[in-house]
Amino acid sequence: MITAEKRAEIRRLYYAEHWKVGTIASALGVHHETVRCALGLSSRRACRQVRPSILDAFVPFIEETLKQYPRICATRVYEMIRERGYPGKSPAQVRRLVRRIRPRRPAEAYLMLQVFPAEQGQVDWGSFGKILVDRTERSLSCFVMVLSHSRALHVYFSLDQTLESFLRGHVEAFEYFGGVPRVLLYDNLKSAVLERCGDAIRFHPRLLELAGHYHFAPRPCAPARGNEKGRVERAIRYLRTSFFAGRTYRDIEDLKRQFEKWRQEVGHQRKVRGGTGTVEAALEKERPSLLPLPAHRFETDLVKTVSSGKTPYVRFDGNQYSIPYKRVRTSLTLVADDKEVRVFDCQELVARHARSFEKGKVVEDPAHIEALVEAKRNAQSGKRRDVLITLVPQLQDFFNVLAQRGEALGYHTHRLLGLLDRYGVEELRHGVAVAVGRQACAAGSVAHILEQRRRALGLSPPVAVTLPDDPRIKDLRIIPHNLEGYDELGRNDDERSR
Repeated sequence: MITAEKRAEIRRLYYAEHWKVGTIASALGVHHETVRCALGLSSRRACRQVRPSILDAFVPFIEETLKQYPRICATRVYEMIRERGYPGKSPAQVRRLVRRIRPRRPAEAYLMLQVFPAEQGQVDWGSFGKILVDRTERSLSCFVMVLSHSRALHVYFSLDQTLESFLRGHVEAFEYFGGVPRVLLYDNLKSAVLERCGDAIRFHPRLLELAGHYHFAPRPCAPARGNEKGRVERAIRYLRTSFFAGRTYRDIEDLKRQFEKWRQEVGHQRKVRGGTGTVEAALEKERPSLLPLPAHRFETDLVKTVSSGKTPYVRFDGNQYSIPYKRVRTSLTLVADDKEVRVFDCQELVARHARSFEKGKVVEDPAHIEALVEAKRNAQSGKRRDVLITLVPQLQDFFNVLAQRGEALGYHTHRLLGLLDRYGVEELRHGVAVAVGRQACAAGSVAHILEQRRRALGLSPPVAVTLPDDPRIKDLRIIPHNLEGYDELGRNDDERSR
């Protein structure tokens, strides 16, 4: 469309100045067909003659086929007419014809939905990309509930779309609204509808428990009828454009705080469609009509049976959580929410951890590990003495004397193992032999003898190896191997034969 002024200018240039159509089009920056239309001249396109086509003979068949099967694709039509003698080598011309003559679906008219206060709410999930949790990338999802009358909305951001998060979003929304709408409308989500055959619907048992607890009626939309829950669809689109677009946040908790501020200052200050007040004012009027909240909150925690292997850990959501070592290979109950993971043995709470949304992380309670290490240390005390006696046979008499004196064998065993690490097997044998000969059976005496021998030989003091405080590493015993075999490998054949 052109303005009346430009139309008058085109007619002046053509009839008064006798400009050509192309010249006027170039000068005024319009299409030459626009100039012809303004002048009332016939279009060149209308004058084009329609040439006959090899497809003309098949047009009646194509029209009849499309009338019977309106949604059939053009390539299938092309194959059908090829079987009937169509010589064309490409389906392009068939596509153009089918696009032009395919029966159009009549436009559907919709009634404006009028909802009484507290009568209906609409629920759906929205996906908002990815979020980095430490070193793990997780999907960021958004549970949205909208009250159909006031357009008030509540959002629960989650790192998954599990049934537990779905139920938790309901409970938080009810608590924010201060009540419950009588009907909640769902899409055909697996969290809500397990199976559907026409009007026969099988709801998820946990959703029915939630509905019975809060006294609302769950209703699913008809298949392929997203317009029936248009309010929540528009709310999700509104969140994408008005709240989420271009927003930065540190973590999901920071995102929740920013949403609450945005809802108070922006989201609920918008005008209600068809009304005169804001969403916030409409919500205040609607709250007294909502169904009252029950006395007790609905439990939305995940409950599952777990067991550990030979290590004191149970697996959950890609991570490992420690348990007391006495509970290994035992059937336990794990209870998890979005903040905490708890492990029960029957009614007894045996482990409690902050929940991690990373992947492959080991979450430990230091008390669990210390108890296991202490148990291992006590159990291995006798084994360590056996190792020392195997390496230094004279320690048998050494320990017998200590036992007769009522000494703490564990202390002396620990000291002797330290001397073994610092001086080696041969030096320890010499020190024990001298101590037994002097009737000075004590780890301190052996240490004194070895230090005197080191000074007499003019050797450098042994360097202590500093290990981490983790007892699983610090208490690890490594027995050095005899290196004489490696010396043999370095000799040539002549040296070996000597």
